[in-house]
Amino acid sequence: MAGWRMPSLLRPRSIQARTAVMSAVLSLVVLTVIGFGLDIAVRNRIHSHLFMDTQRVATDWIASMGPNGIPEPPAAHEDLVQLVDSRNRVITASRAASGRAPLTSPFPTGQDRLQYRIECPDRGRCVVLTAVRVLPVQSRLFWDGEPHAVYAGRTEPGLLATRRLELFIAIGVLLMTAGWTWASWRAAGRTLRPVREIRERVTEISVRDLSLRVPQPPGRDEIAELARASNNFLERLDTSVRQQRHFASMVSHELRTPLAGLRTQLEEALLYREETDPYETIRTAVRTTERCQAIIDEMLTVARVRTAATDEPEPVDLGTLAREEAAARTDGVPVHVEVEDEVTVLGNRVQLCGVLTNLLVNAQRHAYGRVDVTVGRAGDEAVVTVLDDGDGIAPEDRERVFEPFVRLKDGRRRDPKGTGLGLALCRVTADAHHGTLRVEDSPRGARFVLRLPLPAGAAAAGSAPQLSR
Repeated sequence: MAGWRMPSLLRPRSIQARTAVMSAVLSLVVLTVIGFGLDIAVRNRIHSHLFMDTQRVATDWIASMGPNGIPEPPAAHEDLVQLVDSRNRVITASRAASGRAPLTSPFPTGQDRLQYRIECPDRGRCVVLTAVRVLPVQSRLFWDGEPHAVYAGRTEPGLLATRRLELFIAIGVLLMTAGWTWASWRAAGRTLRPVREIRERVTEISVRDLSLRVPQPPGRDEIAELARASNNFLERLDTSVRQQRHFASMVSHELRTPLAGLRTQLEEALLYREETDPYETIRTAVRTTERCQAIIDEMLTVARVRTAATDEPEPVDLGTLAREEAAARTDGVPVHVEVEDEVTVLGNRVQLCGVLTNLLVNAQRHAYGRVDVTVGRAGDEAVVTVLDDGDGIAPEDRERVFEPFVRLKDGRRRDPKGTGLGLALCRVTADAHHGTLRVEDSPRGARFVLRLPLPAGAAAAGSAPQLSR
């Protein structure tokens, strides 16, 4: 039997079935042990009562001996009572024991006058008896000192003699095992019902439709946490797929126009060779490919920022970074930097530098005479504000400007060669750093506010003046 394993065809396939089988085996083992102990306890209890009764009968019979040494017949007709001599010969017996051989042997010794015995003859039911040796005084009085003894016994009840006790206990064990197995099956089914519902819902979810969510049971157990984590994953996946589809459609739309124009120009150059200046066609094709390359490069940058994880963020001093970027902007409208509080965040220095560069380029493009950059902290956040004195952005367009390839009318007029991905890249970078980038209200011009979380120690130690939100 060593190393035996259940055949694969007989193994339960589901967790519910395996739980029920394990529960059945465990309960059967435990209840069998309990039943075995119960059988022994019941037998001992019944034997103890019979020993007490037979002892009482034997002592009463000895006390009822007459002058001739012959005791009175016992009151109960079922009692087996015998008076035997030292050679274990029956002198007299009750009606129930008349004609029977001595109930037990050997004869009780003088040191152990009272003995409890169970005798089981080859054919017949066992007899539970008490052997009592008659006192020496009575032996000398009635039988000239020859030792005598009284055997008093009763046959075992049918519950013990016919093994019905074991049968009843076995039936009880099987019934309790069946009940426990059924209860375990039901309990496992109720426990696994949410898992079954989650599985059925997951099979309905496809790439074409990620809006479905798995049912989330109440509570905070493992299944509820699994459903909550699954829904969070599906939410992130749905958002990622929607962004990917939107991004792909926008990219295809933006690339289709310059590529179609490039193809038209090349076809015209082939069809009308004499009327077309080849050098002008080449210059136009170069400008078109440059625009396509710029779109592709910025698109790859956005995709890289979205998918790349900042495994090893480095400390970045936003005040120093803002001063360096402002000093590099020597052309166009002057940039003024005010650092109200030295703040350091954890992140990718190159990506954060790109955010400030894009914000400053955008501000200088729309400003009339001044761009102000303010660096400070607000609670547990670092705050970088870029404010220009231009015409500003309408409230309904403040979120649209962060969408890929979205360019407002004024932006297209001021920078016809732009791709419309600069602010989108800034928003993606802020999200990747667990921060926010928004356009907030200002008396004049556009006010871009970048908020990034401060490290725990820096946020607790900050005591500088707070920037208004």
